[in-house]
Amino acid sequence: MVLLLSVQEHLMRHLPEYLLVTVLLSIIRFLTLRWSRGRRTDVPIRRSSVEKGPAREPGVWIPLDFKSPTPPPYPDWDIDTTKPLPYRPFRYGPKYNITMGLRKMPFEEWIELDNQFPKYHSDKASRILSRGAQASTTNPIAYDAAVELLEHLVDYLPARYPSLYTRTETGVHNTYTGETFDITATPLCEDPMQMAARMVQDDLAIMIEGKDGQYYLQAGSILLAGFWRLGDKLGMPLDEIHTSGDVPGYREKLAKGMNNFFTRVMPGGPIIRNNYFMQADDCLAWSHSIGPEDSEQIGWYTSEANKGIEYYHFRSERQTLRRLPRSGGVVFTIRTYFLPITEMAKEPYAPGRLASAIRSWGDDVAKYKGRERWQDVLLAYLDKEHERQVAEGLEPEKEEYVYPY
Repeated sequence: MVLLLSVQEHLMRHLPEYLLVTVLLSIIRFLTLRWSRGRRTDVPIRRSSVEKGPAREPGVWIPLDFKSPTPPPYPDWDIDTTKPLPYRPFRYGPKYNITMGLRKMPFEEWIELDNQFPKYHSDKASRILSRGAQASTTNPIAYDAAVELLEHLVDYLPARYPSLYTRTETGVHNTYTGETFDITATPLCEDPMQMAARMVQDDLAIMIEGKDGQYYLQAGSILLAGFWRLGDKLGMPLDEIHTSGDVPGYREKLAKGMNNFFTRVMPGGPIIRNNYFMQADDCLAWSHSIGPEDSEQIGWYTSEANKGIEYYHFRSERQTLRRLPRSGGVVFTIRTYFLPITEMAKEPYAPGRLASAIRSWGDDVAKYKGRERWQDVLLAYLDKEHERQVAEGLEPEKEEYVYPY
């Protein structure tokens, strides 16, 4: 009884303090709940229409009011002296990761031109004549998107490369080739994808969303692709393009992310990626070492194994992706960089790093890139060049490699 009276007396004496603590705890609890509701993780963060776009049905695009920023002139660009950028998108092993490798791209870097423009332009013009719609064409469903692509090129090229392109009332004029492109004529003087191909060094492709939510290749100028043909892929959905080409790890690791990306990509978020291959001949447009271009049977399995090192070339692609705001088409640009292995192996660190990267490929990647047909000659050469560099004082551990150069 004495104990109970003592407890009661204590509670009465300190009641104000207990009430204050209770009130403070209630306030803290209220503010915590309010804050957590304000940042619910099950609700996606709202973004601007340029990043996310309005809600819509698959295959129905709602045009967006978006204008690409005007690029600054390419610094000191000259058709005779501006060299191709030295993309070397390979890393040291022992692990090779299969990923999409997507990175954000500044708008001004969309199209890269250099002193190889004359050769690329000549090769493309010749291929348009000889291959025609087999390599450069537009399906009707993608015609508006192809014209929109022309409009973007006409806005971009004179601003970025003013010494090569000048703006006209109806398009652009190329000061080197003498060509004038009229993109306002009805109808155009040629297929819009063929016209676009003449303006740049890149191959071009446009994907259009179908009513099933999949993206289909509906237009392209695939003139310098080396290993694949537009006629084999035109009209295919994204997944089939990759699975029919036996792209390593596509179903298991890439398909879901690739399809999600195509759904999300918006005009304000252009993307870039790089890849690389070996080639056993010196033909930029079509690698005849894997078979004649019109043959039904093409592939590394038809290639002569372990030819002389002088036959092998390093082939790298710089791919960009961007959404066209009016039509909703997704544009690929595919710029190929091409040089002899013997030339690249002169660069500090390159032979050792490339040899390590090649050895890190899994069996599926090695098969896709034809390693068994050239590895004995190529790896022996790269190892020898790496050893020479080390003997001359190169210290591999000091390389400051910044992908993808």
